[in-house]
Amino acid sequence: MKYSLARTAAALTGSAILTLLAIAPAKAFTFDETEINQERVVAIAQPRPFGGYQLLIVEQVTDKRQCWSENGSNPVRVDPLLVNFDFTGICGRATDSNGFSIRMGGTDLALKYSLSLEKIDGNVVLMGTSLDPNVKPIIIGRTNGDVNGFMKITLDPGWRFSKRAYQGKVLGHFYFTTSQNAPGETGNTGGNNGGNTGGNTGGNNGGNTGGNNGGNNGGNTGSATFKDIAADIYAAEIKEAVALGFVAGFPQDNTFRPQLAVTREQLVSLVLESLKGIQGVNITFPSNVSTRPYSDVDSSRWSAGKILFARDNKIVSGYTDGTFKPTQPVTRAELMAVLRRAAEFGLLARGMQPNLLAKEPPKTFSDIQNHWAAAIINQMSGYCGVASSVNEIGNRFTPDDSAKRNYAAAATLRMLKCVKA
Repeated sequence: MKYSLARTAAALTGSAILTLLAIAPAKAFTFDETEINQERVVAIAQPRPFGGYQLLIVEQVTDKRQCWSENGSNPVRVDPLLVNFDFTGICGRATDSNGFSIRMGGTDLALKYSLSLEKIDGNVVLMGTSLDPNVKPIIIGRTNGDVNGFMKITLDPGWRFSKRAYQGKVLGHFYFTTSQNAPGETGNTGGNNGGNTGGNTGGNNGGNTGGNNGGNNGGNTGSATFKDIAADIYAAEIKEAVALGFVAGFPQDNTFRPQLAVTREQLVSLVLESLKGIQGVNITFPSNVSTRPYSDVDSSRWSAGKILFARDNKIVSGYTDGTFKPTQPVTRAELMAVLRRAAEFGLLARGMQPNLLAKEPPKTFSDIQNHWAAAIINQMSGYCGVASSVNEIGNRFTPDDSAKRNYAAAATLRMLKCVKA
């Protein structure tokens, strides 16, 4: 039976199984790795219904039935056959950061790097982005082309698949692994520390959010003359946001990296730092978080206090399974949902009713019909143009594409100015 692309994507997403629950990283568990047969695992760029791609890993556990098939080249198309039958015990899969991470030089970087798929020069590229703004992104693999469908991600030379192990037990968590050390790491031949107390050497310093908060030693807040934004449509707004101190650049090479995807925890930090600029707002974060705000956000994670504050003040919410997915790239639709709640919080802090009245005619977008965030996006387009077309051109919003640093900074600035008006 042939399945449509939309039905296949929905089936994969709807039945997603988390292969590894959060394992108290603050306790510094030491994880090992186990080599696996490279021919029995595949990384796939899975299309989202409204545009963009998310990462899917499929493993052939037994040979009872085939889990996927491949055809073509540049790119290799993948048919995830596992959606057509009960794959229990036959196929394994991972669909988010609980199921896969980066390992370099023997060190588990699950809490230091986020994985995302980005469209670059006609390619879909698998990229690892450090939470440390001083570290450049790592390219892990690519599709060698871009078509409308499931595509195989070919790992770059030196990279391979392996699995996480703990005390001799092989876990379901996949590694994209290489013997090369990560930038700034010395390696860990005895395994890895797995915890890294929140993926940030400062613990709760809050600054290293991919260069996003700027207000707490997060980067170059003193200069907004970045060499990589001269031709960016959001250059003026980026400079203004940096001047206000809620976003920062990368001081080691004087860049802003406008096309980097923003993760969910980075967005929380970005938005809360911006709200500090509203008179009457009192935002304080606990220095010690006693309990996890979500099952996959450890209490010692650098972002835990901010996520807890945002959750308790209804600025963000998690998923129905109790997770927050802090390192998952935030979509443009999710960005609008968070900015709407942030605006309502800001208005209440000013002693005003939390009604986001239109300041301009809402824009009509061609690609949000029946989307869960359609009403929010329409509302935010009329609220000082917080929601706007991709690169401010045309009438497409691409709600399920990842939100990039340039647009996140500009949209947050527009929200802030509209609340303060």
